[in-house]
Amino acid sequence: MHEESGPPRHIAVEGPIGVGKTTLARRLADTFNHETLLEEANDNPFLERFYAEGRSNALPTQLHFLLQRIEQLRRWRRDDLFRPALVTDFLMEKDHLFAEVTLDEDEFALYDQLYHQLAIEAPTPDLVVYLQAPPTVLQARIRQRAIPAERHIDDDYLESLVEAYARFFHFYDAAPLLIVNAAEIDLVNDHEQYERLVEVVRGARSPRSYFNPQPSLI
Repeated sequence: MHEESGPPRHIAVEGPIGVGKTTLARRLADTFNHETLLEEANDNPFLERFYAEGRSNALPTQLHFLLQRIEQLRRWRRDDLFRPALVTDFLMEKDHLFAEVTLDEDEFALYDQLYHQLAIEAPTPDLVVYLQAPPTVLQARIRQRAIPAERHIDDDYLESLVEAYARFFHFYDAAPLLIVNAAEIDLVNDHEQYERLVEVVRGARSPRSYFNPQPSLI
């Protein structure tokens, strides 16, 4: 149980691809002296083929991520007595969200069966930070960072992800949720905005709260 005046001990940062999850997770971990548990997307051999060819590679892509995340959580849970404060750039539940977007009915039925048979009980964060941004912003950031595997991501796929995340977090109540307008935040270069966000994260305790750096733009 963390002290009320201190930062949440376990923070999960979530949101669609390109929104800045990993950047924020690393900065928060550095600020609060937490450890990180990050997605290992570059280790997925199916991901680039999925972006380039679509649904024909969706099932192996999702299964690889599922097994990878289960192994990450198992490694983290081994040291229960000495478990460190942590920032992650994913929730375990996000695998199910992506599967619903990318798989057809039969593939999803198979995935869902494996998910419930294999998935260990994931720890519940003390705070989830949900970064929101429209597809146009996500696409611009994806192009700017120029990761080869992501060059085939199209606008329709981003739109479907944004909508899926919005639906998911509309009903999310497993942990306190901080919803951030990430379209107006430069997490790399704007130190003042980042410090304002840090103060909100540090004090976030209510079931649902919001951070919008420029309210007049909403």
